[in-house]
Amino acid sequence: MIVAGDVGGTKISVGLFGRDPGGGVVVRHAETFASADYPGLAPVVRAFLASVGVPPDAVEAACFGVAGPVFDNATRTPNLAWEIDGAAVAAACGLAGVLLINDLLATAEGIPALAEGELATLQEGRPDPRGNAALLAAGTGLGMALLPRVGGVLVPVATEGGHQDFAPRNGREFALLESLADRYGHVSVERVVSGPGLVAIYRHLRRRGVATEDPELADRIERTDPADAVSRAAMGGDALAVAAVDLFLAVYGAVAGNLALLGLATAGLYLGGGIAPKVLDRLRQGPFLDAFRDKGRFRELMERIPVRVITNPAAAMLGAARVAARSVEGTSGPA
Repeated sequence: MIVAGDVGGTKISVGLFGRDPGGGVVVRHAETFASADYPGLAPVVRAFLASVGVPPDAVEAACFGVAGPVFDNATRTPNLAWEIDGAAVAAACGLAGVLLINDLLATAEGIPALAEGELATLQEGRPDPRGNAALLAAGTGLGMALLPRVGGVLVPVATEGGHQDFAPRNGREFALLESLADRYGHVSVERVVSGPGLVAIYRHLRRRGVATEDPELADRIERTDPADAVSRAAMGGDALAVAAVDLFLAVYGAVAGNLALLGLATAGLYLGGGIAPKVLDRLRQGPFLDAFRDKGRFRELMERIPVRVITNPAAAMLGAARVAARSVEGTSGPA
């Protein structure tokens, strides 16, 4: 048996997997935990093992995708006040070992195992079967991964590209940069393209008087998930929320296009994370794809790049399970 999971700033998904005869993995049970309810990863793993009734010594391998850079099997997550050490988690849980990998690396590892119905197409493009791919995931934070093709195989490469500088393209975005710089100093792309970024855009536009704020929406933002409240209000036609979501999607599309250019992702650009599936209809309507393609002399190239949304929320957990399975088999390369 294999335990694998996806550790995010808002929630943690943990699954119990078996290995099938074909070399793949099959999920037997999965649970989701609220990150804020736990002081670290080890208590989450212990709670999961107790829930499924599996003794630690029955687990062959464990792997977790974590939102942050991993060095020497340890990380400090930027959007969650945890320091995670794989060896310490293993010792605390009685496991033989715990492998940590970047969450975008885990998601990228999960892509080959996705069914066709678990990918939604935004732009068909003309995929190059010999080309590279790339992955962009917006949620509580923003993650990026490159998938260069090496020896005919896409090899996931983790990055921390979400923390590169936010590059505004027009007056609206320069005004947003100035607003965020007053608050944060350095403004990374993640400060804009993420759940908290959407809320920051909404509040910036409210201060600029773009539209009148709905008092009920203001109350929901304070009482519930603020990014979800803004997204739902936009779907309901609230003018200020619509303006915020449109600006968010324009920056999201521009960032996605930059990543596709950086990785020369002619085999495809994938969108992961929790936000894209929730705003799928709006992704198809204009601001995102317009900004994605708006790369001057390279517009024709951008129109050739397939853009697809990962709609399976368990993709990163599935990828982590695939990595764990390969560790049992004694192989390290992509399957």
